[in-house]
Order: sequence, then structure tokens, then C-alpha cells
Amino acid sequence: MTDYAYSSAAELTTAMEKGEVSAVELTTAAIGRIERLDGDLNAICVPDFDRALTAAGEADAARSRGEAGPVLGVPITIKDSIDIAGLTTTWGFPPFKDHTAAADAVVVARLKAAGAVILGKTNVPLALGDYQSYNAIHGTTNNPWDLSRTPGGSSGGSAAALAAGFGALSMGSDIGGSLRVPAHFCGVYAHKPSTGLLPLRGHTFPGTRPLPEFGGDLGVVGPMARSAADLAMMVRLLADPDEAGPGIAYRTVLRPARHDNLSAFRVLVLETHPLVPVSSEVRAAIDGLATRLEASGVTVRRQSPYLPDLAEGARSYMRLLQSSLAAGFPPKVYAAALTAAAALDPSDTSLFAERARGVVLSHRDWAAADTVRAVQRAQWAEVFTDVDIVIAPVSSTPAFPHDQSEPMWKRTILIDGEKHDYFDQLAWGGIATAPGLPATAVPVTRSVQGLPIGVQLIGPLFEDHTPIHFAELLEREFGGFTPPPPA
Repeated sequence: MTDYAYSSAAELTTAMEKGEVSAVELTTAAIGRIERLDGDLNAICVPDFDRALTAAGEADAARSRGEAGPVLGVPITIKDSIDIAGLTTTWGFPPFKDHTAAADAVVVARLKAAGAVILGKTNVPLALGDYQSYNAIHGTTNNPWDLSRTPGGSSGGSAAALAAGFGALSMGSDIGGSLRVPAHFCGVYAHKPSTGLLPLRGHTFPGTRPLPEFGGDLGVVGPMARSAADLAMMVRLLADPDEAGPGIAYRTVLRPARHDNLSAFRVLVLETHPLVPVSSEVRAAIDGLATRLEASGVTVRRQSPYLPDLAEGARSYMRLLQSSLAAGFPPKVYAAALTAAAALDPSDTSLFAERARGVVLSHRDWAAADTVRAVQRAQWAEVFTDVDIVIAPVSSTPAFPHDQSEPMWKRTILIDGEKHDYFDQLAWGGIATAPGLPATAVPVTRSVQGLPIGVQLIGPLFEDHTPIHFAELLEREFGGFTPPPPA
């Protein structure tokens, strides 16, 4: 049989429709590949191979009856934090190692209904709160490009699985870059949708009721793939609202991409941030992409009179993010966070300090931070009257070596040889997260050490097809995903 390990979902569907391969054959091959290679990677934390083979057989039977669809018979994976009935959902917490989901998340139910074959669940960090993916239940996930480095977090298992050829698609989630950073570190594609576009019900902390989400405040679920076209397909498939909430009253109709041709796009390039340095390699990658775009006729701008204050946006985002996370802290963790916040120097406006203050926000202070977000959302809308896409770093560096030192907040990241606060990288994730903008992570080049370097393509609110289609055009013009070298 032809090796389909690195085929896109679209390519697999075409092959099955032509009768060149069956869903059972694809699934058997994917399972065999995971069993051979995942010992070194540890991307698949909860395999579901028996049910996958059953689903594949059902997909083949459906196709024989004349049924079709973009994921019918396609092997995929799902992030640990997204419920699959009958499988554990742990978020990396040892007390929940045996917590089994009673029902599918909405996005999982839709994928199953469309005939997707779910191979299993992918690994995450504890509480989804890290740029790495390891926990006491399932261990450490390694980067397929370099086993000594992280694949990113918190959707690191999903990104590693895609880069290793374990299924054509995956579903992850993002609140601080958790889709985009792993895609950047592993050289794959991911889309953080506009806030509220994809239903969140079933992306549920263990032991809590999976209530319908009315769009959420910061967090989203989103697709990951090895091609931009597959991202577009997944958004079309999953974007209708959750009918258990107010979505029963409406349907989603997204605007098409603003342009069909690459040369028609207007692009704003951001390669620096006032609070977070960017490595010379990442800046060079963005510069190189901008040069290629200009040569292809794209209008490239380096500044905009409408751009919000990135420092102010990052600080308000940190407060909103930590306030949201602290609502779920266990009592002992919350008490420790209160003590840390009380010890802060009032004049300290670092991102670390703003995160700490988020734990103790009064409603008045939260509303003030939310007002900054609302104002900046309006400013971003003005930016997108002048340009169509904003290109920005996903993270300041390529994938970094594993670092499981504690306490986590004392960790640092080396940027051009200098140490910087580990969680300052949240500023890059927050650029799109705080105002709710769609952002598509795409691979663009590799570092001198051979590690993937990607960028995020930020688009106008609820115009998700604009950054995704721009990613498709980049892929056609300059190339996209390439497999990591054999171990």
C-alpha cells in the first residue's frame, strides 16, 4: 500500500473515493505507525484503536452506499482536554487519572457524525498551563524534530502527532497560544478561531458539568493539520453554534476570504513587541517572508496608524487571563497566589506582575481591563480597514529544550543568549486572544539547527477564512509542511 502517513485529509478522501485505499487500511497503517514510533514521542496518551477500527469499517460501508464527506474515514486525534465518551479526560491531574467522559464534546460529536476515525487522545501539560506537554499521569511528549526539545503546549501532543504522521488532523484548544505555539514548534498548521465561533461544550475540566458555552471569554477550541486547506474544511464543518445554548436561534455564515489572489492582499508585519524581545532567527524568518511577499506583489507595511498599544494590550490581557484561570484554582493554590500578589511592588508593571495581580482583581478592576480590551478590539477593526492580514511571531524562539524545573514561574527562556521570563511569551498569544481575533499558525522556514519556525496570520474578527486562505496561498507559492527527518 502507498504510504499515506503524511497525506492531508483532502488527499486521503480523494484516495478513498477513487478506491485506491480503504479507511480500514488507513487506520491499520496509522495504528501500526503509532505503535512503532510513539514510544520515543509519547504524543498519544490515550489510544482508542479498537473503536477506531470499528469506525473505519463503518466509514467504508458508508462510502460503499454512496455517502461522502471531507472527513469520512480520515484518521484523526483529539486533545486530552476535549471529552470523548468512554475515554479519560484528565487535564494532567493525577486525581482524575480515571475520570471518564460520559458524553462527547460538541466538536467530537460532529466529527464522529461526519465519519472521522478517532485514533485516540493526545498529551497535555498539567491544567493546560505550560509551553511544554508533560504531566505525572502520561509523562513527557517530545518534539519529532528533536527529542530533547518540547513540542509546545498545551496542544503539544496534537502537534507532535501531526508532525510524526499519526493521523491527518487533530483538535486542540487555545487561550494563550496553545494551538499556535505547538504548531510553530512542530512545523504544522493550526487555527485559533474567532472567539465563540466553534462550540466549547465538552472542553471541560474533569469533574465539572459540561455546560454550554455562550462563546467563552478568552478560550477556544480549534483545528490542527498539515495543510491550510484542511483548516478551512474543519472550520466549515464545525463552526455552527451549540444548539444547547443560544445557538438554537441562528446559523453561522462566515464571510469568504477577502481576496482570491496572493498579490491582492495587504499585510502589516509585526516583528517586535515593546515588552518581549524576539530572537534574531525568528525576526530573520519574518523578514524573509516579507521580502518574498513583496516580490509576489503583496502590499507589505511595517507600521499602521491604527495599531493598538501592544504594551497596554498585553498587560490587560494578562490580568484577564489570570483572573479567568484563578477562578478554578484549588484553595491552597489560590492562597499562595494571593500571598504572591500581595508582595508585589505597586510600581511593577512587568507582565509577571500583571499576571499575579489578575488573581486578586476586584470586579471594578476586571471591568477596567475589559474596557481596555473593548477599546483595542475597536482599534483592531480599524487596522483591518487598512490591511487584510497581520503577520506576527508565535513565540520569540523556535522549540526550546525540555525544562521541568519548579517553581514554573522562575523558569526562563534564552533569547539570543539572554534569559527572559518564561511566561512573557504569553504576550504573543494575547495579541489575537484578547480581542478575540482569528489567527492561523503556518510554517515558513527552519532555524540553523533545523527546527521549524512559523508565524501567526492574524485576521479580522469573524473573517476566519481570510487568514486561512492567505495561508493556503502561501503554501501554494512557497511550500508548507515538511516531515521531520527520520530519527
